Amino acid sequence: MKEAIYLNPLLQFDFANNQQAILFKNPRDIISALSIEEVIPALQKVQEAVNSGFYAAGYISYEASPAFNHNFRVKPNHLMPLLWFGIFDNPHDEPLKSSRAFQTTEWIPTTNVDRFNSSIAKIKNYIEQGDTRQVNYTLRMQSHFSGDTISYYNQLQKLGSANYAAYLDTGDFTILSASPELFFHLKDGKITSKPMKGTIGRGINEEEDRTNAQWLYHSEKNRTENAMIVDLMKDELGAIANPGTVEVPHLFTIEKYPTVYQMTSTVTAEIAANLGIADIFKALFPCGSITGAPKVSTMNIIDELEDSPREVYCGAIGYITPDQEAIFNVPIRTVLIDNENNRAQYGVGGGITRDSTDKEEYGEVLTKTKVLHVRHDEFQLLESLGLREGKYLVLENHLKRLQQSAAYFRFEINLKSIREKLLDFAEKHIDRQWKVRLLVNKDGSINMEGKVTQPFQHSMEVALANTSIDKEDIFLYHKTTNRTVYENRLEQHQDVFDVLLWNQDHEITEFTMGNVVVEMNNKLYTPPVACGLLAGTFREALLKDGSLTERRVMLDELDSCSRLWLINSVREWVPVQFRK
Repeated sequence: MKEAIYLNPLLQFDFANNQQAILFKNPRDIISALSIEEVIPALQKVQEAVNSGFYAAGYISYEASPAFNHNFRVKPNHLMPLLWFGIFDNPHDEPLKSSRAFQTTEWIPTTNVDRFNSSIAKIKNYIEQGDTRQVNYTLRMQSHFSGDTISYYNQLQKLGSANYAAYLDTGDFTILSASPELFFHLKDGKITSKPMKGTIGRGINEEEDRTNAQWLYHSEKNRTENAMIVDLMKDELGAIANPGTVEVPHLFTIEKYPTVYQMTSTVTAEIAANLGIADIFKALFPCGSITGAPKVSTMNIIDELEDSPREVYCGAIGYITPDQEAIFNVPIRTVLIDNENNRAQYGVGGGITRDSTDKEEYGEVLTKTKVLHVRHDEFQLLESLGLREGKYLVLENHLKRLQQSAAYFRFEINLKSIREKLLDFAEKHIDRQWKVRLLVNKDGSINMEGKVTQPFQHSMEVALANTSIDKEDIFLYHKTTNRTVYENRLEQHQDVFDVLLWNQDHEITEFTMGNVVVEMNNKLYTPPVACGLLAGTFREALLKDGSLTERRVMLDELDSCSRLWLINSVREWVPVQFRK
């Protein structure tokens, strides 16, 4: 382990209990622990500082666990201080901002699939032998980071919609925690814990999204995992709680995040006023959701099977106020950057039970790492409506799609107000044919503009995209201003009207400006949405009235198509042909 350095530490907490970010800077003191023996005395110093009217903010790493119970086994070769807290006069309400660039190399797992599968098999054997009921088995992803850490943190926080996000630059390390999980919140003698156990990826549309959420809620495996941790938290809180005050007000709640659904439960208790922060950590640390149960034997298994220290991952990050309010997250979805060599590390894993399969668990790991790979700028929801002589072609289809995308991306919208403004625009533009472009911002505010369109007098030339699209790209299924995938393909063919896209399975999908219809054997077909395309509003109307039929169309079938069209609600049917 290397000696710590402190170069103007900065700590920001974006916790759900606050109306705005809390920033700590210019500490009057730093309290750290480099060995197990130093952890409890360091926490006592933190308590003394808080009792003297100061704020304390920092972290405790997973490898500090034996300080609270000598039976806990952890990896000895940790790099970070086991505990690090800054002592501050006051917090500031000026959040860190940066728009500078950053870059990470490809994230590589340090545990290969064979070792992962072998570990799952060993864990299930331990379960059969009665040594454990559930093991939270994790691995590390590694990358090299360059650029601005604040920009990276802001992106991770935004993409993760993290309720308990924190940025800590301690000088030697920078911690970017986009955690959605509350470890505990102590306020006015009441302590609340919110263990998170159970995960499934988001769907590509509202129907699949709803199906996934329902599956998670009813999943016996995930309920079993969650219930085990709730029972553990009840027992641990019971050790420090006033008699009869431990309660579970919420069980198996499903929470929505940009890339996953999570199952959470809430456990509360009342504790005596004379208990200090060290007493709470002795009872609860580390959080059972990231160990499994029973805790001692399960942590021994984790120590045996995992190939590196967890460091701050699965520890605790938070702050304590002079009035004894304390709030800490469980640092999952957390990037740790070693500022000396710019190596970035990200821990990820899941709960292994008797019913787990190695394929399912590895898939969950991949799902949880999506937040590392997804990157997009701010975007707006977009609808392009066709208006002819004061009437919209398929207004209700547009509003339905807009509402579904708003729910998916958690945009605030007032559908009644939007409808009224669209109809008001229509009343004032009863002549000619218009393309009405509607933009909706995250806060629900809208922008609207109209443009007169002229009919085409002939068939339009199109080209086939040079490269495939990835049908896992969520923005293919929602109409937004994030049109990078379309713009990139259009740049390949700037001398044609539009470009026909295709996916990694060599299925055609859509044009960049509308859906595709092909005629084969005197029948009209359009690809299904699952191929990776937008469910166009005009397309939906044609499917409903029976004019079109869904069918997968392969690239090598295009030569056998007698006619092709681009369709949308602005132009309706546009005959197209491939450029000669």
